Amino acid sequence: MQLDGLPAELYSAIISHLPANSFQQDVLSLTRAIPRSPVPIHHLFERIRIKHAQQILQLHRRLRNASDERNWVKDFGIVTWTVDADVLVNLLGILPRISSLLLFVGPNFAPEHLEGIFHEPREDLRFLSLRFRPYVKVATYYQFLKGAYFDTALTTLSRWPSYKLPTLSIVQDPPDPLISSGKHFAQPLVFFQLEPISVLLCSEYISSLMHLRLRIPSRQVSRFIMSIPSSVPALRLLDLSTCNILASDMEEILIRFHGLQHLILDGCGVARDQSQATEWNNIGKICATATVRRAKAREKELKTWLQHNAATATTPVSMPQPAARRIRPGRRGLATATISLREEPTASEPDIIHVPAGIVIPKVRIIPSPPALLSLCTSASFITDVQHQTIREEFERGWDEGLAQLAAVKSRLYGSWKNGVRMMRITADVSGGGYDGLEAIEGESAFYSEEDDSVSLFPPVLCLAGSGTSGKHAEGCGHNIAWNVWNDTI
Repeated sequence: MQLDGLPAELYSAIISHLPANSFQQDVLSLTRAIPRSPVPIHHLFERIRIKHAQQILQLHRRLRNASDERNWVKDFGIVTWTVDADVLVNLLGILPRISSLLLFVGPNFAPEHLEGIFHEPREDLRFLSLRFRPYVKVATYYQFLKGAYFDTALTTLSRWPSYKLPTLSIVQDPPDPLISSGKHFAQPLVFFQLEPISVLLCSEYISSLMHLRLRIPSRQVSRFIMSIPSSVPALRLLDLSTCNILASDMEEILIRFHGLQHLILDGCGVARDQSQATEWNNIGKICATATVRRAKAREKELKTWLQHNAATATTPVSMPQPAARRIRPGRRGLATATISLREEPTASEPDIIHVPAGIVIPKVRIIPSPPALLSLCTSASFITDVQHQTIREEFERGWDEGLAQLAAVKSRLYGSWKNGVRMMRITADVSGGGYDGLEAIEGESAFYSEEDDSVSLFPPVLCLAGSGTSGKHAEGCGHNIAWNVWNDTI
């Protein structure tokens, strides 16, 4: 059988195995090599990558009056920094069925351009990647002096309905050493404030997010991604490389995102002294015991809620206030102090809840869940192979010590449960308090299960190779998983 006699479905099956980075060019070459064969022409428009500024003008002219071909475009990407942003806004406005969108946001972009692109929600969008670079060839503060910040783009996205977006990437490229060397060029700001990050992650549109890459060099983003307990409950992969993340921030991240499986912190300086093995012992212990701290924090919230309910249920609506002391007329004594050296209570101090006598607060304990982390990736420069091995061994030793602490906590809780203390486990993150997101424990399996066995809970894969493919990456590390998710190796 000749090639022109093969069915079109067979060609579609062959095309589905072509590499993504050369997909469009390979399909074009196939149509030219066998012009008489029924190669489906719509594959030429399925995955488009704009690599030169002139291509976007040509594509806009081609699709402007082609209604059928507009719907063929599913995967669209701009991989050049000098594209005409106005033409891009007009082009994306006529492409309604995009499921994957990659944008290189260079100096030609203004915040209004991104607002125009995200003005209309895209129900089919499953992958969104924004990569910012305020300058290309010359280090300049032009965007900063102009006040062009992209905070509004995140706010616009947060207004979208509750669609399913599993993958989101927001990356600001760090300054190029070759461009900024010798000029003391500081990192320009792309986002003036980081509160829009919290607004976006707490929105309904991001509720199904599973993979998040957020790289804003030297910015402290941890508290903005953890502001609301119930946000992004399905998160499994988190990349905060180049951000200002310390070991204490990493612990809070693991407490907040209890289902997190892969954490990437390249260039963050998690360990204060990377060459000290004791630092990595502590990091390994943090990874294993984060669920213990999470359970204790939830237990404290529940106790406060129970006390507040008991106090408000027995306190009368209006209580008589003691009469203020009457100030007598005349001169005040000279010895009367006009200032006080006592410290006034701050607003951040919690109010003491007074529970009336005779009211018994039920005692409820929370059982910590097994750790879910599978890999931890960071960068450790100027460390030999022997030091790498020592670091990994110390990390695994800290992990085992943490599991021993977890087992000891569960053993104590088991004894309390046998004595009649009510036990519960966390099933979901909620911001309302009370028993929401908790499940009662009925059997012994919650205390001693196969998941809690230290033999079955292998330590997370620790990779110190950093970003890129040049380093010696550990087998099965989060870098390899992230490359498949983001379709790049940055």
